Amino acid sequence: MNQFIELLDKLIATPSISRDESATADILKSFLRANGVETVNRLNNNVWARSAAWDKKKPTLLLNAHHDTVKPSPAYTRDPFTPTHEDGRIYGLGSNDDGASLVSLIATFLHYYHEQLPFNLLFAATAEEEVTGLNGARALIPFLFQQSVLDQSKTIGIVGEPTRMECAVAERGLMVLDGVATGKAGHAARNEGINALYFAIDDINRLRQFEFEKDSDLLGPVKVTTTQIEAGTQHNVVPAECKFVVDVRTTDVYTNEEVASILQNAVTHSVLTPRSTHIRASAISQQHPLVQTAIGMGINIFISPTTSDQSQMPFPTIKMGPGDSARSHSADEWVGEQEILDAIDTYIAFIKRLAESK
Repeated sequence: MNQFIELLDKLIATPSISRDESATADILKSFLRANGVETVNRLNNNVWARSAAWDKKKPTLLLNAHHDTVKPSPAYTRDPFTPTHEDGRIYGLGSNDDGASLVSLIATFLHYYHEQLPFNLLFAATAEEEVTGLNGARALIPFLFQQSVLDQSKTIGIVGEPTRMECAVAERGLMVLDGVATGKAGHAARNEGINALYFAIDDINRLRQFEFEKDSDLLGPVKVTTTQIEAGTQHNVVPAECKFVVDVRTTDVYTNEEVASILQNAVTHSVLTPRSTHIRASAISQQHPLVQTAIGMGINIFISPTTSDQSQMPFPTIKMGPGDSARSHSADEWVGEQEILDAIDTYIAFIKRLAESK
């Protein structure tokens, strides 16, 4: 297993801040080829490969993790790009999020690379996950559909993220709305104008009190929270415009587009414009074979509070990987060596059990 720990060290030592992951994509491509993967593909900085026994007639299990990182916290006391091994821990930027899952899934993919399974395996190391960028999974998944590599109706996936190897069966989506209420400027002393700030406050209260008709069985209600507001130029001028920002945590019972439309109809004076609608909620039935496999192995099931590349996958997925999300994006990030070794064993056993259930 040392080669996978060494791979993680090499990835930590190679900066891969979101949108600048070319060097780690090169490393991953070279590593897979050196370990016998005949064809390794690349789209932008996404690296992907198919198992040797690929059969178009079979369904496909996607093994996914990302190789980009956030910028290092200024609170680091260590060099974030120097992998350090101390007391069974590996310190370094991206060690926990998401290097541990990445190397564990590579090990798993290589273990089964030549095996005949009732499903294909496709490994994908994606870029730009931390910023949900245009050139990461948002580009790769549609490309794989367009090229008929994946069939949406026959694809399932494991997304590697630091979950302590517990199985996340759902995560909320995220949508940010920019609200603008428009009035008319006037002098405050002469009771002139139409106060856009009051319009915005009225609509903010409507959003605060709004209840959607449907709740998700797994994720509960859609959560709507106004987090920013801005209006006015000086104390004696009635503001003609008021801007505000609404944080919306969506669920699987509405599309993000539906939520945006419903909230727009709920306000009276303001225009609500989504910054994007692509970070979608993800949920999977507890009866799905992926979840039943986890339950059968005694793996804990939970609802994830964080978003991931699951939001870009319009097919059933679970999120499960070594490490702890509490360490992600923090100074002096680390992961345990044993966590990685245990994860490899668990992933291998999981796929074996899933195959036997087919």
